[in-house]
Amino acid sequence: MKPKDVHLKRVIVDFKKLTPEILALLVEKYPYGYDDGHVVSFKNAKNELIEAVEVTTDDTKYLVKVSSKLEATMENYDEDDYEDFDSDNPEAVQPPEDLEE
Repeated sequence: MKPKDVHLKRVIVDFKKLTPEILALLVEKYPYGYDDGHVVSFKNAKNELIEAVEVTTDDTKYLVKVSSKLEATMENYDEDDYEDFDSDNPEAVQPPEDLEE
């Protein structure tokens, strides 16, 4: 049996390139932060171990790389701080080829 999210595009997002929209989704999904149970580990195309938390939209599963800066940013998130940002930043995510399936 295939997982129900097998049709989703998978994208790895680094903290430094996190869009306000993805940050908002993370804060909504993990309002009290994330813990070890929320973190997924995998190896990328360079065989490096990556730890990330998942957040999903209708068509994409984002894997946001875990870091102490991500935790601090989520804790200090204020939606009003991001209202003037462009919501369509194609350089904000890494191509899915970086994800080894």
